[in-house]
Amino acid sequence: MYEFHAKNVRARAPLRLGLGGGGTDLPAYSEKHGGAVLNATIDRYAYAHMTLGTGDHIQFKADDLESEENLSCDLDFDIREGLVLHRAVYRHMMVTYNDSQALPMTITTTIDVPAGSGLGASSALTVALIEAFAHAMQLPLGPYEIARLAFDIERRQLGMAGGMQDQYAAAFGGFNFMEFLSDNAGVIVNPLRLRRSVLNEFESALVICFSGQSRQSANIIEQQVGGIGRMDEATMRAMHLIKEHALDMKARIIAGDIQGVAAILRQSWLAKKQTAKAISTGTVDALLDTAMDAGAWAGKVSGAGGGGFIMLLTNPERRLDLIRRLNAAGGEASAVKLTFEGAEAWTIPDSMRR
Repeated sequence: MYEFHAKNVRARAPLRLGLGGGGTDLPAYSEKHGGAVLNATIDRYAYAHMTLGTGDHIQFKADDLESEENLSCDLDFDIREGLVLHRAVYRHMMVTYNDSQALPMTITTTIDVPAGSGLGASSALTVALIEAFAHAMQLPLGPYEIARLAFDIERRQLGMAGGMQDQYAAAFGGFNFMEFLSDNAGVIVNPLRLRRSVLNEFESALVICFSGQSRQSANIIEQQVGGIGRMDEATMRAMHLIKEHALDMKARIIAGDIQGVAAILRQSWLAKKQTAKAISTGTVDALLDTAMDAGAWAGKVSGAGGGGFIMLLTNPERRLDLIRRLNAAGGEASAVKLTFEGAEAWTIPDSMRR
């Protein structure tokens, strides 16, 4: 049983852009063939604020969703109802680290992007919630343990469809090449040691654009998993190619070849669309057409697809024009910065809460 060493804690975990290999981190694929993903975290975050209370209730709030729950101070609630991530993380922590004794507290969360963004927001929120508890209770959990626990809570305890890259990206942060080993042999996170000039050029070429459509990834993932399970030839060929693209993209970015990365990004988007019918939409296709007409080198949907955020690479000298053209076409485009810190938590001084 662990004691609380801090009563007021904040935590945050970064969201990520999936550059290459997305989908090969699905257990249905990686457990048989091994997966490889290249991703980078950005300056958009999921936040968790936790205050240990003295009353007889538990309060969960998701301010960005304008949702609030007040529960009795016990563990007799369904984790698959309401604010499921709050419920599941809270229950797991109380059962595992507090001798199954519920404690009164308030947990409030916010995320910098809309729901269904394709930036790994749900997993980042799960990681932030775990990080808040780990800090408050001084739990012996490093980034690998936090990522594995977040995956277990989301995918196994809650039955949420998805892969593994989001949890590891949020826990570690940075520009990473991730290997998902076959036969459940584990995950290896390889931080890329890129020259500062390469990072600056890549960041200067990068644009993200919210399509205005929040997507439900579960149906797309089910189509991908179904194709993998049936050993559907087109799906499997596309998945193998997507994994190769992640390896090629890693080599190009290490060499500082940003346009080479963009060329692979174009190929990867075409392959990704072969894994499920709903990955692209009319809105996404229209925005990508606008981007290419404006001189973008390449673009793809971040995450499972079906809407959410589009990521694009372009000549930095033409980036502002690209952003203006996308916004005029109905998107919500902006520049974005890379980040290199993973999940982090800190104690809030009493003076800061007045």
